[in-house]
Amino acid sequence: MTKTELLELVSNGESSEVEFRPDEVRPEKLAKEIVALANFRGGHILLGVEDDGSISGLKRNDLEHWVMDTVFGRYVHPAIIPFYQEIPIGDGTRVAVISIAEGSAKPYVVRASSREEIYIRIGSTSRLATREQQARLYQLGGLLHTESLPVSGSGIKDLSLDRLRMHLLSILRDRFLPKDDEDWYDRLCTLGFMVERQTGPPTCTIAGLLLFGHRPRQLIRQAGVRWMAFDGPDKTYRALDDRRLDGPMIALARERSAGSLEFVENGIIENLVASMDPFLSEDGSTVNESFRRERRWHYPPEAVREAVLNAMAHRDWTRYEEIEIVRYADRLEVLSPGALPNSMTIKKMKGGRRSPRNPIVAEVLQYYGYVDARGMGVRNKIIPLLAEQNGTEPLFEATDDSLGLTMFRKPSG
Repeated sequence: MTKTELLELVSNGESSEVEFRPDEVRPEKLAKEIVALANFRGGHILLGVEDDGSISGLKRNDLEHWVMDTVFGRYVHPAIIPFYQEIPIGDGTRVAVISIAEGSAKPYVVRASSREEIYIRIGSTSRLATREQQARLYQLGGLLHTESLPVSGSGIKDLSLDRLRMHLLSILRDRFLPKDDEDWYDRLCTLGFMVERQTGPPTCTIAGLLLFGHRPRQLIRQAGVRWMAFDGPDKTYRALDDRRLDGPMIALARERSAGSLEFVENGIIENLVASMDPFLSEDGSTVNESFRRERRWHYPPEAVREAVLNAMAHRDWTRYEEIEIVRYADRLEVLSPGALPNSMTIKKMKGGRRSPRNPIVAEVLQYYGYVDARGMGVRNKIIPLLAEQNGTEPLFEATDDSLGLTMFRKPSG
Protein backbone atom coordinates (compact mmCIF):
# COMPACT_ATOMS: atom_id res chain seq x y z
CA MET A 1 0.00 0.00 0.00
CA THR A 2 1.32 3.46 -0.91
CA LYS A 3 1.03 6.67 1.10
CA THR A 4 -1.58 7.94 -1.37
CA GLU A 5 -3.69 4.80 -1.01
CA LEU A 6 -3.43 5.00 2.77
CA LEU A 7 -4.55 8.62 2.90
CA GLU A 8 -7.48 7.77 0.63
CA LEU A 9 -8.56 5.02 3.06
CA VAL A 10 -8.34 7.46 5.96
CA SER A 11 -10.33 10.14 4.11
CA ASN A 12 -13.12 7.65 3.34
CA GLY A 13 -13.51 6.81 7.04
CA GLU A 14 -14.23 3.52 8.76
CA SER A 15 -16.33 0.92 6.96
CA SER A 16 -17.14 -2.77 6.96
CA GLU A 17 -13.58 -3.40 5.73
CA VAL A 18 -11.60 -0.58 7.39
CA GLU A 19 -11.00 0.01 11.10
CA PHE A 20 -9.04 2.82 12.80
CA ARG A 21 -7.20 2.26 16.08
CA PRO A 22 -4.45 4.01 18.08
CA ASP A 23 -1.43 1.78 18.62
CA GLU A 24 -1.97 1.81 22.42
CA VAL A 25 -5.00 -0.46 21.90
CA ARG A 26 -5.26 -3.45 24.23
CA PRO A 27 -4.42 -6.78 22.56
CA GLU A 28 -7.87 -8.33 23.11
CA LYS A 29 -9.52 -5.24 21.58
CA LEU A 30 -7.31 -5.43 18.51
CA ALA A 31 -7.95 -9.18 18.28
CA LYS A 32 -11.70 -8.46 18.28
CA GLU A 33 -11.37 -6.31 15.15
CA ILE A 34 -9.11 -8.85 13.46
CA VAL A 35 -11.54 -11.71 14.11
CA ALA A 36 -14.53 -9.70 12.92
CA LEU A 37 -12.83 -8.82 9.62
CA ALA A 38 -11.64 -12.40 9.05
CA ASN A 39 -15.16 -13.70 9.71
CA PHE A 40 -16.50 -11.20 7.15
CA ARG A 41 -14.61 -10.36 3.94
CA GLY A 42 -11.24 -9.34 5.29
CA GLY A 43 -10.03 -5.77 5.31
CA HIS A 44 -7.53 -3.34 6.83
CA ILE A 45 -6.81 -2.14 10.36
CA LEU A 46 -4.93 1.18 10.51
CA LEU A 47 -2.91 1.59 13.70
CA GLY A 48 -1.99 5.17 14.51
CA VAL A 49 -5.29 6.62 13.27
CA GLU A 50 -7.99 7.87 15.66
CA ASP A 51 -11.74 7.26 15.32
CA ASP A 52 -12.25 10.71 13.81
CA GLY A 53 -9.64 10.06 11.11
CA SER A 54 -6.88 12.16 12.62
CA ILE A 55 -3.43 10.60 12.32
CA SER A 56 -1.73 10.24 15.69
CA GLY A 57 1.07 7.98 14.43
CA LEU A 58 2.86 5.06 16.04
CA LYS A 59 4.34 5.29 19.52
CA ARG A 60 4.85 1.68 20.60
CA ASN A 61 8.32 0.18 20.13
CA ASP A 62 8.65 -3.10 18.20
CA LEU A 63 5.01 -2.86 17.13
CA GLU A 64 5.22 -5.51 14.43
CA HIS A 65 6.48 -8.20 16.81
CA TRP A 66 3.78 -7.27 19.36
CA VAL A 67 1.06 -7.51 16.71
CA MET A 68 2.30 -10.79 15.24
CA ASP A 69 3.42 -12.58 18.39
CA THR A 70 1.11 -11.27 21.11
CA VAL A 71 -2.12 -10.43 19.28
CA PHE A 72 -2.15 -12.94 16.41
CA GLY A 73 -0.16 -15.58 18.27
CA ARG A 74 -2.05 -15.60 21.58
CA TYR A 75 -5.51 -14.11 21.11
CA VAL A 76 -6.62 -14.99 17.56
CA HIS A 77 -7.64 -18.59 16.79
CA PRO A 78 -7.31 -20.40 14.46
CA ALA A 79 -4.18 -18.84 13.00
CA ILE A 80 -4.35 -15.95 10.56
CA ILE A 81 -1.39 -14.80 8.47
CA PRO A 82 -1.73 -11.03 7.96
CA PHE A 83 0.20 -8.63 5.76
CA TYR A 84 1.90 -5.97 7.91
CA GLN A 85 3.22 -2.62 6.67
CA GLU A 86 4.42 0.60 8.26
CA ILE A 87 3.95 3.58 5.97
CA PRO A 88 5.72 6.93 6.57
CA ILE A 89 3.40 9.92 6.37
CA GLY A 90 5.98 12.66 6.89
CA ASP A 91 7.77 14.43 9.74
CA GLY A 92 8.66 11.06 11.26
CA THR A 93 5.02 9.98 11.57
CA ARG A 94 4.16 6.41 10.58
CA VAL A 95 0.94 4.43 10.30
CA ALA A 96 0.79 0.62 10.48
CA VAL A 97 -1.54 -1.20 8.11
CA ILE A 98 -2.64 -4.74 8.99
CA SER A 99 -4.26 -6.36 5.93
CA ILE A 100 -6.33 -9.46 6.55
CA ALA A 101 -7.72 -11.82 3.94
CA GLU A 102 -11.17 -13.29 4.30
CA GLY A 103 -10.71 -16.35 6.48
CA SER A 104 -11.25 -19.87 5.15
CA ALA A 105 -11.28 -21.56 8.59
CA LYS A 106 -14.29 -19.78 10.07
CA PRO A 107 -15.34 -19.06 12.70
CA TYR A 108 -12.35 -17.15 14.07
CA VAL A 109 -12.45 -16.43 17.77
CA VAL A 110 -10.81 -14.20 20.36
CA ARG A 111 -9.39 -16.41 23.09
CA ALA A 112 -8.96 -14.48 26.35
CA SER A 113 -9.78 -14.86 30.05
CA SER A 114 -10.61 -18.57 29.59
CA ARG A 115 -13.33 -17.71 27.06
CA GLU A 116 -13.74 -17.80 23.31
CA GLU A 117 -15.81 -15.11 21.62
CA ILE A 118 -16.82 -14.89 17.97
CA TYR A 119 -17.17 -11.44 16.38
CA ILE A 120 -18.58 -10.36 13.05
CA ARG A 121 -18.44 -7.10 11.16
CA ILE A 122 -21.67 -5.12 10.77
CA GLY A 123 -21.11 -1.84 9.01
CA SER A 124 -18.17 -0.09 10.69
CA THR A 125 -18.57 -1.91 14.02
CA SER A 126 -17.55 -5.34 15.32
CA ARG A 127 -20.15 -7.22 17.35
CA LEU A 128 -20.58 -10.56 19.05
CA ALA A 129 -22.14 -13.06 16.66
CA THR A 130 -25.59 -14.35 17.45
CA ARG A 131 -26.26 -18.08 17.62
CA GLU A 132 -27.64 -18.09 14.08
CA GLN A 133 -24.66 -16.11 12.77
CA GLN A 134 -22.27 -18.52 14.49
CA ALA A 135 -24.06 -21.45 12.87
CA ARG A 136 -23.52 -19.90 9.41
CA LEU A 137 -19.85 -19.29 10.15
CA TYR A 138 -19.35 -22.90 11.22
CA GLN A 139 -21.04 -24.01 8.02
CA LEU A 140 -18.73 -21.82 5.95
CA GLY A 141 -15.66 -23.02 7.84
CA GLY A 142 -14.34 -26.53 8.19
CA LEU A 143 -11.35 -28.37 9.55
CA LEU A 144 -8.29 -27.17 7.66
CA HIS A 145 -4.55 -27.65 7.97
CA THR A 146 -2.72 -24.38 8.59
CA GLU A 147 -0.72 -24.81 5.40
CA SER A 148 -3.99 -24.24 3.53
CA LEU A 149 -4.57 -20.82 5.11
CA PRO A 150 -4.54 -17.80 2.77
CA VAL A 151 -1.63 -15.39 3.00
CA SER A 152 -2.92 -11.82 2.93
CA GLY A 153 -1.42 -9.58 0.25
CA SER A 154 -0.21 -12.47 -1.92
CA GLY A 155 -1.02 -13.38 -5.50
CA ILE A 156 0.14 -15.45 -8.43
CA LYS A 157 2.93 -12.92 -9.06
CA ASP A 158 4.60 -14.19 -5.89
CA LEU A 159 4.93 -17.74 -7.28
CA SER A 160 7.62 -19.10 -9.62
CA LEU A 161 5.77 -20.00 -12.79
CA ASP A 162 8.83 -21.85 -14.11
CA ARG A 163 8.69 -24.20 -11.15
CA LEU A 164 4.92 -24.56 -11.44
CA ARG A 165 5.13 -25.39 -15.15
CA MET A 166 7.73 -28.03 -14.38
CA HIS A 167 5.56 -29.40 -11.58
CA LEU A 168 2.47 -29.70 -13.79
CA LEU A 169 4.22 -31.20 -16.82
CA SER A 170 6.96 -33.39 -15.32
CA ILE A 171 5.52 -34.39 -11.94
CA LEU A 172 1.73 -34.40 -12.36
CA ARG A 173 1.93 -35.25 -16.08
CA ASP A 174 -0.63 -32.68 -17.18
CA ARG A 175 -0.96 -32.79 -20.96
CA PHE A 176 -1.40 -29.05 -21.32
CA LEU A 177 -0.44 -25.99 -19.33
CA PRO A 178 -3.14 -23.49 -18.27
CA LYS A 179 -3.79 -21.11 -21.16
CA ASP A 180 -4.72 -17.97 -19.19
CA ASP A 181 -4.96 -16.53 -15.68
CA GLU A 182 -8.34 -18.08 -14.98
CA ASP A 183 -7.05 -21.53 -15.91
CA TRP A 184 -3.99 -21.02 -13.71
CA TYR A 185 -6.15 -19.94 -10.78
CA ASP A 186 -8.41 -22.94 -11.16
CA ARG A 187 -5.53 -25.43 -11.38
CA LEU A 188 -3.58 -23.97 -8.47
CA CYS A 189 -6.67 -23.83 -6.26
CA THR A 190 -7.39 -27.51 -6.89
CA LEU A 191 -3.82 -28.34 -5.81
CA GLY A 192 -4.06 -26.29 -2.62
CA PHE A 193 -1.43 -23.76 -3.71
CA MET A 194 -4.01 -20.95 -3.89
CA VAL A 195 -7.45 -20.36 -2.38
CA GLU A 196 -10.43 -18.56 -3.87
CA ARG A 197 -11.94 -15.35 -2.52
CA GLN A 198 -15.42 -13.90 -2.94
CA THR A 199 -13.94 -10.67 -4.27
CA GLY A 200 -10.78 -10.43 -6.34
CA PRO A 201 -8.40 -13.10 -7.64
CA PRO A 202 -7.34 -16.05 -5.48
CA THR A 203 -4.74 -15.71 -2.72
CA CYS A 204 -1.70 -17.94 -2.23
CA THR A 205 -1.83 -20.47 0.56
CA ILE A 206 1.04 -20.94 2.98
CA ALA A 207 1.87 -24.23 1.23
CA GLY A 208 1.91 -22.61 -2.21
CA LEU A 209 4.25 -19.83 -1.13
CA LEU A 210 6.59 -22.13 0.76
CA LEU A 211 6.94 -24.57 -2.11
CA PHE A 212 6.98 -22.24 -5.11
CA GLY A 213 7.21 -18.65 -3.82
CA HIS A 214 10.04 -16.40 -5.03
CA ARG A 215 10.63 -14.92 -1.56
CA PRO A 216 8.25 -16.45 1.00
CA ARG A 217 9.70 -14.38 3.88
CA GLN A 218 8.40 -11.18 2.29
CA LEU A 219 4.86 -12.34 3.07
CA ILE A 220 5.37 -14.98 5.80
CA ARG A 221 7.96 -13.56 8.19
CA GLN A 222 8.55 -16.89 9.93
CA ALA A 223 9.35 -18.69 6.67
CA GLY A 224 12.89 -19.59 5.69
CA VAL A 225 15.63 -20.74 8.04
CA ARG A 226 18.01 -19.06 10.47
CA TRP A 227 21.43 -20.74 10.22
CA MET A 228 24.28 -20.02 12.64
CA ALA A 229 27.67 -21.52 13.41
CA PHE A 230 29.68 -20.80 16.57
CA ASP A 231 33.24 -21.52 17.57
CA GLY A 232 32.36 -22.65 21.09
CA PRO A 233 29.69 -24.48 23.12
CA ASP A 234 27.14 -21.62 23.17
CA LYS A 235 26.12 -18.41 21.41
CA THR A 236 28.40 -16.18 23.46
CA TYR A 237 31.35 -17.39 21.38
CA ARG A 238 32.43 -15.99 18.04
CA ALA A 239 29.91 -16.48 15.25
CA LEU A 240 31.51 -18.13 12.23
CA ASP A 241 28.36 -17.75 10.15
CA ASP A 242 24.95 -16.18 10.73
CA ARG A 243 22.36 -15.80 8.00
CA ARG A 244 18.68 -16.09 7.16
CA LEU A 245 17.91 -18.09 4.05
CA ASP A 246 14.84 -17.53 1.92
CA GLY A 247 13.46 -18.97 -1.29
CA PRO A 248 11.19 -21.73 -2.64
CA MET A 249 11.56 -25.21 -1.15
CA ILE A 250 11.46 -26.79 -4.59
CA ALA A 251 14.50 -26.53 -6.83
CA LEU A 252 13.97 -25.75 -10.50
CA ALA A 253 14.44 -28.93 -12.49
CA ARG A 254 14.23 -30.22 -16.03
CA GLU A 255 13.28 -33.68 -17.14
CA ARG A 256 16.01 -35.83 -18.59
CA SER A 257 15.48 -38.37 -21.36
CA ALA A 258 15.35 -41.27 -18.92
CA GLY A 259 12.45 -39.66 -17.08
CA SER A 260 14.52 -38.49 -14.10
CA LEU A 261 14.81 -34.89 -12.97
CA GLU A 262 17.95 -32.79 -13.11
CA PHE A 263 18.04 -29.72 -10.84
CA VAL A 264 19.22 -26.59 -12.67
CA GLU A 265 18.51 -23.98 -9.99
CA ASN A 266 18.69 -24.51 -6.25
CA GLY A 267 15.84 -24.14 -3.81
CA ILE A 268 16.25 -23.13 -0.19
CA ILE A 269 17.05 -26.71 0.85
CA GLU A 270 20.08 -26.96 -1.45
CA ASN A 271 21.26 -23.46 -0.50
CA LEU A 272 20.96 -24.25 3.19
CA VAL A 273 22.91 -27.50 2.89
CA ALA A 274 25.61 -25.72 0.88
CA SER A 275 25.90 -23.05 3.60
CA MET A 276 26.18 -25.68 6.32
CA ASP A 277 28.62 -28.09 4.67
CA PRO A 278 31.89 -26.15 5.33
CA PHE A 279 31.07 -26.09 9.06
CA LEU A 280 30.08 -29.75 9.33
CA SER A 281 33.20 -31.25 7.78
CA GLU A 282 36.95 -30.80 7.37
CA ASP A 283 39.79 -32.07 5.21
CA GLY A 284 41.27 -35.32 6.44
CA SER A 285 44.93 -35.79 7.34
CA THR A 286 45.60 -38.33 4.58
CA VAL A 287 45.29 -38.22 0.79
CA ASN A 288 43.61 -40.76 -1.48
CA GLU A 289 44.85 -42.37 -4.71
CA SER A 290 44.02 -39.17 -6.61
CA PHE A 291 46.20 -37.17 -4.22
CA ARG A 292 43.15 -35.46 -2.74
CA ARG A 293 42.37 -35.18 0.90
CA GLU A 294 39.32 -37.14 1.94
CA ARG A 295 36.54 -35.04 3.39
CA ARG A 296 35.80 -35.97 7.01
CA TRP A 297 32.24 -35.34 8.19
CA HIS A 298 31.43 -34.58 11.82
CA TYR A 299 27.82 -35.64 11.26
CA PRO A 300 26.36 -38.00 8.62
CA PRO A 301 25.29 -35.73 5.71
CA GLU A 302 22.18 -37.81 5.01
CA ALA A 303 21.09 -37.57 8.66
CA VAL A 304 21.60 -33.80 8.65
CA ARG A 305 19.60 -33.43 5.45
CA GLU A 306 16.79 -35.53 6.90
CA ALA A 307 16.69 -33.38 10.05
CA VAL A 308 16.50 -30.20 7.96
CA LEU A 309 13.72 -31.59 5.76
CA ASN A 310 11.70 -32.76 8.75
CA ALA A 311 11.90 -29.31 10.33
CA MET A 312 10.76 -27.61 7.12
CA ALA A 313 8.02 -30.10 6.25
CA HIS A 314 6.42 -30.46 9.68
CA ARG A 315 6.80 -27.12 11.46
CA ASP A 316 3.76 -25.34 12.91
CA TRP A 317 2.86 -22.29 10.83
CA THR A 318 0.76 -20.78 13.60
CA ARG A 319 4.06 -19.94 15.35
CA TYR A 320 5.80 -16.67 14.61
CA GLU A 321 9.29 -18.07 15.23
CA GLU A 322 11.47 -19.33 12.38
CA ILE A 323 13.31 -22.62 12.09
CA GLU A 324 16.71 -22.32 13.73
CA ILE A 325 19.72 -24.51 12.96
CA VAL A 326 22.89 -23.92 14.98
CA ARG A 327 26.27 -25.61 14.85
CA TYR A 328 28.30 -25.43 18.05
CA ALA A 329 31.77 -26.84 18.65
CA ASP A 330 30.40 -30.11 20.01
CA ARG A 331 26.89 -30.48 18.55
CA LEU A 332 24.34 -29.51 15.90
CA GLU A 333 20.89 -28.30 16.99
CA VAL A 334 17.74 -28.12 14.86
CA LEU A 335 14.77 -26.30 16.39
CA SER A 336 11.39 -26.56 14.66
CA PRO A 337 8.55 -24.30 15.94
CA GLY A 338 5.44 -26.00 17.27
CA ALA A 339 4.53 -28.85 19.56
CA LEU A 340 4.23 -32.38 18.21
CA PRO A 341 0.91 -32.70 16.31
CA ASN A 342 -2.13 -34.63 17.50
CA SER A 343 -1.20 -37.51 19.82
CA MET A 344 2.35 -37.86 18.52
CA THR A 345 5.13 -38.42 21.07
CA ILE A 346 8.90 -38.72 20.72
CA LYS A 347 8.65 -42.45 21.38
CA LYS A 348 6.11 -42.89 18.58
CA MET A 349 8.19 -40.71 16.24
CA LYS A 350 11.34 -42.75 16.88
CA GLY A 351 9.30 -45.90 16.32
CA GLY A 352 8.30 -44.81 12.82
CA ARG A 353 4.81 -43.43 13.48
CA ARG A 354 3.61 -40.84 10.94
CA SER A 355 1.46 -37.79 11.61
CA PRO A 356 2.02 -35.17 8.89
CA ARG A 357 1.13 -31.66 10.01
CA ASN A 358 1.40 -30.24 6.48
CA PRO A 359 0.29 -32.97 4.04
CA ILE A 360 0.43 -30.76 0.92
CA VAL A 361 4.04 -29.77 1.59
CA ALA A 362 5.01 -33.32 2.54
CA GLU A 363 3.43 -34.79 -0.60
CA VAL A 364 5.20 -32.37 -2.95
CA LEU A 365 8.56 -33.00 -1.24
CA GLN A 366 7.98 -36.73 -1.78
CA TYR A 367 7.29 -36.17 -5.50
CA TYR A 368 10.77 -34.65 -5.91
CA GLY A 369 12.53 -37.27 -3.82
CA TYR A 370 13.39 -34.92 -0.97
CA VAL A 371 11.76 -37.17 1.62
CA ASP A 372 10.95 -40.86 1.89
CA ALA A 373 7.32 -41.58 1.07
CA ARG A 374 7.19 -43.88 4.08
CA GLY A 375 8.04 -41.04 6.46
CA MET A 376 10.57 -43.20 8.34
CA GLY A 377 13.52 -40.79 8.26
CA VAL A 378 14.02 -40.57 12.02
CA ARG A 379 13.96 -44.32 12.55
CA ASN A 380 15.77 -45.41 9.36
CA LYS A 381 18.24 -42.57 8.79
CA ILE A 382 18.94 -40.18 11.66
CA ILE A 383 19.20 -42.71 14.50
CA PRO A 384 21.17 -45.52 12.75
CA LEU A 385 23.49 -43.21 10.78
CA LEU A 386 24.54 -41.30 13.90
CA ALA A 387 25.12 -44.55 15.76
CA GLU A 388 27.20 -45.93 12.90
CA GLN A 389 29.39 -42.88 12.31
CA ASN A 390 29.60 -41.13 15.69
CA GLY A 391 28.61 -43.78 18.16
CA THR A 392 26.04 -41.35 19.56
CA GLU A 393 22.29 -41.08 19.84
CA PRO A 394 20.27 -38.01 18.82
CA LEU A 395 18.49 -36.11 21.56
CA PHE A 396 14.87 -35.10 20.89
CA GLU A 397 13.18 -32.54 23.14
CA ALA A 398 9.47 -31.71 22.71
CA THR A 399 7.77 -28.77 24.41
CA ASP A 400 4.53 -26.87 23.90
CA ASP A 401 6.43 -24.44 21.69
CA SER A 402 8.92 -26.47 19.66
CA LEU A 403 10.59 -29.73 18.75
CA GLY A 404 14.36 -29.78 19.18
CA LEU A 405 16.86 -32.25 17.76
CA THR A 406 20.50 -32.35 18.90
CA MET A 407 23.18 -34.34 17.09
CA PHE A 408 26.42 -34.79 18.97
CA ARG A 409 29.83 -34.66 17.37
CA LYS A 410 31.97 -37.76 17.65
CA PRO A 411 34.14 -37.54 20.78
CA SER A 412 37.81 -36.93 20.02
CA GLY A 413 40.40 -39.56 20.72
